[in-house]
Amino acid sequence: QAQLVESGGGLVQAGGSLRLSCAASGRAFSSYAMGWFRQAPGKEREFVAAIGRSLIYAHSVKGRFTISRDNVQNTVSLQMNSLKPEDTAVYYCAAGSFSTLTSGYIYWGQGTQVTVSS
Repeated sequence: QAQLVESGGGLVQAGGSLRLSCAASGRAFSSYAMGWFRQAPGKEREFVAAIGRSLIYAHSVKGRFTISRDNVQNTVSLQMNSLKPEDTAVYYCAAGSFSTLTSGYIYWGQGTQVTVSS
């Protein structure tokens, strides 16, 4: 079983950057694909980025966000640049199959709030 804990969220002005981190504990972390999702108030949780044997990004963040992982440190990160107010959401880390769907992931973190002011 894996436990995921996100960190790095906060308040930033539009155009700024944040780096989210997700620390994983439990065995077989390296065997899972890792994903980042986000959920804004009143909206469904949506895919942001995933890393497995390859990388995939949502169209809305491609070119601005970068996902990476360190299987030695058991962490996955999301570097977010050129942030926009519409990026405001709770960001979740997830572990499971390489997918853009929430149903593809088994384990979820508790989320970290990202707020981008205009």
